[in-house]
This record gives sequence, C-alpha cells and structure tokens, in this order.
Amino acid sequence: MSAEETRNENSMADEPREDLASDAEQVQAEAGQGDAVEPADSEVAALKAQVDNLKEQALRAQAEMQNVRRRAELDVEKAHKFALEKFVRELVPVVDSLEKAVESTGASEGEELLTTIREGVEMTLKMFVASLRKFNVEQVNPLGEPFDPQVHEAMSMVAAPDAEPNTVVAVMQKGYLLNDRLVRPAMVVVSKPDSAGNVNQQA
Repeated sequence: MSAEETRNENSMADEPREDLASDAEQVQAEAGQGDAVEPADSEVAALKAQVDNLKEQALRAQAEMQNVRRRAELDVEKAHKFALEKFVRELVPVVDSLEKAVESTGASEGEELLTTIREGVEMTLKMFVASLRKFNVEQVNPLGEPFDPQVHEAMSMVAAPDAEPNTVVAVMQKGYLLNDRLVRPAMVVVSKPDSAGNVNQQA
C-alpha cells in the first residue's frame, strides 16, 4: 500500500471522530442552557415574592392610614362636642347662687318686696337653666332616687325610716351633665341601710 492510500484511510478514520466531537460539544451546550434556565426561574420566584411583600406592606399602610383618619375624626368630634365643658364649669356656680337666693327668700314671702325679688330671681333662674339645656347641659337632681356613685357624691348618711336604704334623701348641690358626660357630681345625703353598712359610694 502506498503512502497516499495510507493517508486517505487515516483521514477517513478521523472524520467520525470529528463528528463525535461536535456532537459532544452540542450536548454540552444544551446542558449548559438547561443549567442557565434554573437560575432564571429562581430569580422570577424571588421577584414574585418581593412583589407580594410590597403589596402586603401597601395594604398595611393603607389600613393604618384609615385608622389614623378615623381616630382624627373621632378626636375632632369629641373636641366639638365637649368644647363647652370649661364654660359650663364656670356657669353652674351662678345657677347655684340663684337657687340659694330663691331658697333664702322663701321664708319671707309675705312681704311684697321679697316676693317680687323672689319671682324675679326664679324667672332668671328658669331662663338660665333653659339656656344651658340648649347646649345639652342637664341638671342632676336625684332626690328620692337610689344612690349612684357614678353621678352622685355622698356627703353624709342619715337614718331615714321613711326611705329605702341607700336612697338620696337630700340634695345639697345639684350635679350637671354635658352631652351625657358628667361635669360635676350631685352632692347628696343618703339614707343609712338597716344594717348600718357602708354606702356603695365610698367608691
């Protein structure tokens, strides 16, 4: 066999090896592409988790803003409703004085001058109390009612056979409510229980 034939046979033998090499490279390339897909999927999953987290934070922030707005509205409502509380505290002693004036002239109604004064004071007192009612100010006059430590202040206890135990038998000073909120408790005298126990007031 000549040298040229030998070379031709060697080149033919090498051709399949080249094909095998190219096939191997293609397989490796495809495998590399498969490896590249996995990190992409994990990145997408991480981004989705991040988006979900941001959505949840946005919803929480929105709910918190609604709560803040609601609290602010309640505060404004209370401020409007009870803005007159200090005003009421200043006025109720005037009512007390007028009531005392009416009481002090009661024993001398036979005299014309005192009767006129009494009628004038009574009229003024009625007008004053009516004006307070326009601003949702109500008197607490619990005479004959059961003692309530929420709105009454017991000044003393007395034996009162004709009254039920723990009943208000005298009102020393009326109380006042502003929009159902206690501005000043009524100062009262309470009947003693039969057992001479303490009143619920010592609350």
